[in-house]
Amino acid sequence: MIESISIPLPEPETRKHRHLSPSVFWSIRQGFPNGLSWLLAASSLLVPLTLWTIVSSLQIVPPTFLPTPMAVLAAGFTLFAENNLIEDVLASCGRVLAGFLLAAIIGVPIGLAIGTFYSMDSLFSPIVGTVRYMPITGFVPLIIIWVGLGEPSKVLIITLGVVLYNIIMVADAVKFIPSEMINVAYTMGANRWDVLWKVIVPATFPSVLDTLRVNISGAWNFVVIAELLAAQSGLGFKILQAQRFLQTDKVLFCIVLIGSIGLVIDYGLKKLSRSLTPWADQVRH
Repeated sequence: MIESISIPLPEPETRKHRHLSPSVFWSIRQGFPNGLSWLLAASSLLVPLTLWTIVSSLQIVPPTFLPTPMAVLAAGFTLFAENNLIEDVLASCGRVLAGFLLAAIIGVPIGLAIGTFYSMDSLFSPIVGTVRYMPITGFVPLIIIWVGLGEPSKVLIITLGVVLYNIIMVADAVKFIPSEMINVAYTMGANRWDVLWKVIVPATFPSVLDTLRVNISGAWNFVVIAELLAAQSGLGFKILQAQRFLQTDKVLFCIVLIGSIGLVIDYGLKKLSRSLTPWADQVRH
């Protein structure tokens, strides 16, 4: 008889489960302590300010090119007290508001149309895709020739600089809406008008607000360009005026002032967006 030989089979390897170690600093979309958030935000501002203070105080860079923060602050007080800077601030804010609102009124509906209808996509996308690669600053001489040196030319420069990005970003937001949402609306008896106003517009509204909040920074960039070329008031005009006399402290103060105004506007629009669209807080930073 042949004895059967039993060969021991290897035991199946137990699958090792990996457990993520808890992390506060590198957690992905899992909340973040408010105290640490404020600390990091303060550090992002204080570290560059400290480096600026050290470099300028030790005169590693000549004061003509990099004055100290205190010198810049003193120049700002002089501008407000002696040069009536508040009028320039109001002038720039008015131009930004006018150009930005016009860009929103034009850009948001066109973006919704491009993202919703293939016919509008075919009609507008070629011209929008072509013009957005053209530098707006190259059109400035033509705008001055066509419109003149008054306020309409400055508002038009801001509008042209922002409207194309509004169109593209709003159209992309519409295209990211799942087709299932639209099909469900049709299944429940909705017509095209209902789908547009009860599905597409509400779904893209948070993205539209974020688009406007992001692109208002472009409006400030273009208002400075417009005021550098043809203006008798505004923060851009003040920058050009100070640059002619090598008043770097005044130039830096105007730049910092524009950044501060932009930061306040951004924070205000973010708060407004959160109050109008609380359901989008889960995906919004």
